[in-house]
Amino acid sequence: STKPDRLQEINHIVHNGGLYKRPFNEAFEETPMLVAVLTYVGYGVLTLFGYLRDFMRQWKIEKCQNATEREEQKDFVPLYQDFENFYNRNLYMRIRDSWNRPICSVPGAKVDMMERVSHDYNWTFTYTGRVIKDIINMGSYNYLGFAQKTGACQEAAAKVLSQYGAGVCSTRQEMGNLDKHEELEKLVARFLGVESAMAYGMGFATNSMNIPALVGKGCLILSDELNHASLVLGARLSGATIRIFKHNNMQSLEKLLKDAIVHGQPRTRRPWKKILILVEGIYSMEGSIVRLPEVIALKKKYKSYLYLDEAHSIGALGPSGRGVVDYFGLNPEDVDVMMGTFTKSFGAAGGYIGGKKELIDYLRTYSHSAAYATSMSPPVVEQIITSVKCIMGEDGTTIGRARVQQLAENTRYFRRRLKEMGFIIYGNEDSPVVPLMLYMPAKIGAFGREMLKRNIGVVVVGFPATPIIESRARFCLSAAHTKEMLDTALKEINEVGDLLQLKYSRRRLVPLLDRPFDETTYEETED
Repeated sequence: STKPDRLQEINHIVHNGGLYKRPFNEAFEETPMLVAVLTYVGYGVLTLFGYLRDFMRQWKIEKCQNATEREEQKDFVPLYQDFENFYNRNLYMRIRDSWNRPICSVPGAKVDMMERVSHDYNWTFTYTGRVIKDIINMGSYNYLGFAQKTGACQEAAAKVLSQYGAGVCSTRQEMGNLDKHEELEKLVARFLGVESAMAYGMGFATNSMNIPALVGKGCLILSDELNHASLVLGARLSGATIRIFKHNNMQSLEKLLKDAIVHGQPRTRRPWKKILILVEGIYSMEGSIVRLPEVIALKKKYKSYLYLDEAHSIGALGPSGRGVVDYFGLNPEDVDVMMGTFTKSFGAAGGYIGGKKELIDYLRTYSHSAAYATSMSPPVVEQIITSVKCIMGEDGTTIGRARVQQLAENTRYFRRRLKEMGFIIYGNEDSPVVPLMLYMPAKIGAFGREMLKRNIGVVVVGFPATPIIESRARFCLSAAHTKEMLDTALKEINEVGDLLQLKYSRRRLVPLLDRPFDETTYEETED
């Protein structure tokens, strides 16, 4: 190999250890000081005005639109009086039109949206009856473009609908176990490269209902601080002790593992029954990819278990679309619990857990979402079966493989262009989730509205889904996006970026270890 290549390779090994078979480029640019100060000032002004308006509402100077306690109940403890409620009334309400927009077509690469207007500053909306056609959809998690109304998947699902009907009306353990469910689980296990798999009707519940079945009191959960709400809820429901490590920070994780083994449980100092590490494949707000080779190395070194949530990475990463394990070229057997959802890359609904046969047999009996939830709808199952076969190339075409490659190309192109324009873009260069930092509260609504005016649908995200000063717009790329669509979107984003002065980038990258996240490690559910 040539000298520069060799140097790059050495550099990559020095920075990422010899565990990675490929470069791992992930960046979180630091927030410019002035921007941070102005963001806090913006929130300060909004909060002051919020208190002023609450005062005016109380004295009936301004009409009070929000839910209030009834007169007879005014001596009760108020049901909703907290910061979130204040935030909803006085901050969120100003930009509420950027969320819950009703669409009336397939959420493919382009989408139709119902036009709505508000005459009372977003407290209520009325529909004009007009439909805004062909908005470029940069918001749906349609990574492989399987959200379609025509094609093989849809024909197969329609056929199954006419054969089995829409609902199953029973749980898997009773009368709701169809041959289709069995077929799906065998296929998913083969796709993931694991011994066995189980499918569930809801992605969120796959996490929140199965973690409590795996760990309980006397166990320790080590969770990434940016894990999804479903993982957080599952961990809390389990009754295990929870400790949080800094996002994707292996030093922080290793320190917690060492402490857990050295000190054992609080007070009694007995060893923990189990230690479970919870991570995601792609983090849906940061666009970062988990440092899986290092996590697996730590898991083996300290004899703990690993639960990997592949909601956003399955189908969207790796040369054959098999997720983050495939992306890093690792062995699926090294991950104890492989969880993912069918809601994103496969254009369906539900989730799955894959792993050793003993694990899956145990979950079939003890998991709440297996015992108490109605089985998956047959047409949905068929949609997943057809799309998985397409990705694996078992439908006799190369369409699936081409889509996986197209998504990877779209991702790299879109991220590169946005960075060149001078925006602050978070995450990994291979992640199809692309956060563009907005920071200031007024820019959240402005960005969403300006993009919609230019016929592009984007998702904007603020507190409480992100830290209060790190508001962002989030683009999700799809294999269905053509180069022309991306170029149109980029042209408009560039224009809006100049208009709203969003090009904050000064190319100052923060090493991952120094990101300003919460320093504490939370201790939960201690007696």
